[in-house]
Amino acid sequence: MAINVALLGFGVIGSGVAEVLTENKALIEQRIGREINIKYILDLREFKGHPLEHLIVHDFNVILNDPEVSVVAEMMGGSHPAYDFSKACIEAGKSVVTSNKEVVANFGAELQHLAAVHGVRYLYEASVGGGIPIIRPMMHDLQSNAIVAVNGILNGTTNYILTQMIDNGVSFEDALKDAQQKGYAERNPAADVEGLDAARKIVILAALAFGTILRPDDIHVEGITALTLDDVKVAEAFSASLKLIGHAEKQDGRVLCMVSPRIVPRSNPLAGVADVFNGVLVDANMVDRVMFYGRGAGKLPTASAVVADLIDVWQTDPASVREVVWTPATPETVADFGDYASRSVVIFRGTAENAPALSAHYGHSEVKAFPDLGLLAVMSEALSEREADALSASAPLPLVKRLRVLD
Repeated sequence: MAINVALLGFGVIGSGVAEVLTENKALIEQRIGREINIKYILDLREFKGHPLEHLIVHDFNVILNDPEVSVVAEMMGGSHPAYDFSKACIEAGKSVVTSNKEVVANFGAELQHLAAVHGVRYLYEASVGGGIPIIRPMMHDLQSNAIVAVNGILNGTTNYILTQMIDNGVSFEDALKDAQQKGYAERNPAADVEGLDAARKIVILAALAFGTILRPDDIHVEGITALTLDDVKVAEAFSASLKLIGHAEKQDGRVLCMVSPRIVPRSNPLAGVADVFNGVLVDANMVDRVMFYGRGAGKLPTASAVVADLIDVWQTDPASVREVVWTPATPETVADFGDYASRSVVIFRGTAENAPALSAHYGHSEVKAFPDLGLLAVMSEALSEREADALSASAPLPLVKRLRVLD
């Protein structure tokens, strides 16, 4: 008996899922031991002339009310109606797999519980890291470990822009235009360049690591819009690269999440992750540090992860799967961002003659001068956010910016 799947959304990822299921149909069927069949594709558009145009439907209820559809792949984007459709499918006894990080970050706890109640699955491997296997390894391969911290380059668009700035000396504005022309960045790139996309992803990874789900809107988020070629030169002087990093850790039993540009020393594996690639470092108490690397976005890599979840659904008895529980964050379970400690590279306006005073202010730390830029930069010791802000504000020179270091 064939397994029928419905696709919600036929954009870049949805069409990619159809391509993977079509091109690798024989291989997938051999591995699961059953025939697979795309029965419906939900979209507002018609797709005239497309080989699968006969599968297009515009009414979600056609899919919802068809008992022959046992699993649905949601690739619509945005919270609504993607969340509403996913919830309705689960309540109707259909498993749901998704690439939608916004829905997973905002409603994943509810949908996972609902799936357990109704004896179906809710899977989301493609929501973080595109085609990189990261969700399943954290849920299964690392479950004998206590995870200490997660750091990741989680957005291919921003990493491409930073790579252009670092390697080719291109300004942020020109690198963004280039990314848009190549299709890496949307016409409205705010979710990427302002860090919101990475925030949703680190919230998901933190929930997997620590069992507490934070709201993306409630964590500290900085994007890359304020970064300049001067910052690139400063990072290079400290033998480091600039990366947008999603960070999660536990502080005295409480969870901290954040997204910000970081000075990443070249000794850190994430420093070498370039272009549209993503990388995730997981620090755990038994295996120490493990890294996951690959294409973090794109049609077929992300579609590959969606289809991997479909195969998981088809191969696994839901009754044998233990429910993943994410506890909503409370003031008692969320760390105070002001207590977060890290080293920083602090940049000031000044000349070489100001260096001794700045060095003394930072406890006789080394100061690097950039005469052609009219800048001085100092590497601070590890300080809390409150301490670092107070120290930079009381410095004897005009502050330009402070960039955290990822150690």
